[in-house]
Amino acid sequence: MSVGTSQSVVRGWAEFGRRLRFHRRRAGLTQLQLGRRVGYHHSFISRLEGGLREPPFDLVDRLDAVLETGGQLAAALVARPPSPSGPGPRLTAPTLFAPIPGAPVPGPPIAGAPVPGAGPPGETALLAAGPWSAQPWPARLPAEGLACPLHGRVGCATPDRGAVPDLLNALTGPFGRTGEPGGAEAELLHALTAVLACLIRAAFVRAAGACATTVERLLRGVARWADAVNATGRLPHGQLRLAAQYAQVAGRLRMERGQSGVAMAWFGHGLRWADAAQDAEARATLLSDMATLVRLDGDAASMLGYAQAIGAVDARRRWMTTLADLYQARAHALGHDAAACRRHISTARRRFARLDDRDRLEAPWLCGAEGVLRLESAIGGALRDLAVVTQDRAVARRAIEATARSYALLPPVMHSARLLLTLRLADSWACAGDPVAAVTLAQPVLAEAVGARESLITAELRGLHERLARYGGELPEVREYRERLRSVSE
Repeated sequence: MSVGTSQSVVRGWAEFGRRLRFHRRRAGLTQLQLGRRVGYHHSFISRLEGGLREPPFDLVDRLDAVLETGGQLAAALVARPPSPSGPGPRLTAPTLFAPIPGAPVPGPPIAGAPVPGAGPPGETALLAAGPWSAQPWPARLPAEGLACPLHGRVGCATPDRGAVPDLLNALTGPFGRTGEPGGAEAELLHALTAVLACLIRAAFVRAAGACATTVERLLRGVARWADAVNATGRLPHGQLRLAAQYAQVAGRLRMERGQSGVAMAWFGHGLRWADAAQDAEARATLLSDMATLVRLDGDAASMLGYAQAIGAVDARRRWMTTLADLYQARAHALGHDAAACRRHISTARRRFARLDDRDRLEAPWLCGAEGVLRLESAIGGALRDLAVVTQDRAVARRAIEATARSYALLPPVMHSARLLLTLRLADSWACAGDPVAAVTLAQPVLAEAVGARESLITAELRGLHERLARYGGELPEVREYRERLRSVSE
């Protein structure tokens, strides 16, 4: 049951489930057979029949048609009050489908002109052969932490890889009167989620530029699709959830390239789409990315505001409050508030230790070994920032310990994260009064760091350079480091 859902809403779900089970059995269909006919996983049909899930707005009419109920399933929901998990009135907001970065300016169609959002001729072929195509194809969702935008984490099967080019072609083509591209809605949403998971993996092992281009092309198509569905009077719930996921990845890739303005624009669009779809998980993670972006500008006050907003999304979700504490700790470090920084670090550790099954389901990336990696990395960053402003070597040593714990858990594929943590560890040693240890760590990765051109790595490198100049500028090892830095930068 959704947190905060009223009993009257739950009773409506139960009545719908009873009627659904009756009509399915009358039609002689199993849950698996019915799920295939309407494009949903059989376990989701089971949850609907048990009254455990809200019937998605786009599924009810389809079930009525398949089961030939004469509209009885829709009638079961007529008297139901609006659910808090539905998209809500924000769908009428004039900025919801406002022009997005790189999108064509909206206007009336011109005879013979390309379809708006579809891109130049041949774009579909480029998308079909994009950087995602070299990655292993996920058989089911969730993948890379991305849940199905329609059915959540019930284990939806993805389409065969060979069908994806045709599905992408449907996305970039014209839509029908119902706002739908060719093919089943669920199948296209599943395919686009799987493609995004592949693009996230691809960004770990290749230049982010190609991945960013593909993500943004697909995102413009998804936004156009959501707008078309909305124009028909039907709520584009799944499309908005998917658009929020794509916008978050687009913003992160732009942020890595140092394009903070475009990154914030994508995060802002993603936040509006997540709000319209009432997607609390996407809202919390988008706010965390916005907090990171303003941190790179040294804006401690704005970072603190975004960090507090993460915890306000839903205080009953421990993973969200843990994330909020970690970001608040770093914001307070930048703001020179040592006591508040330490307090939030301690609270984050306590909350992390109490994450439950719901947290593990919603935020698997903050659980297990990966969760420890993220926790210690965030704490190490906050403590290093605090050591910089307080010049407290004991705090710097604690930063070294936390960063080293995080580094030890890094999988080999996370090259950028390994580079970033290496530089942060070196910086922490410099803050602890050992610039020789700092340059010993940094020297082997210096050329790679300079060539990375990623904003987070550039910020770490710049900070390390400042600390080495402050604490060991006359040491021969530091002079050698500066000379090597100049040579690899030319």
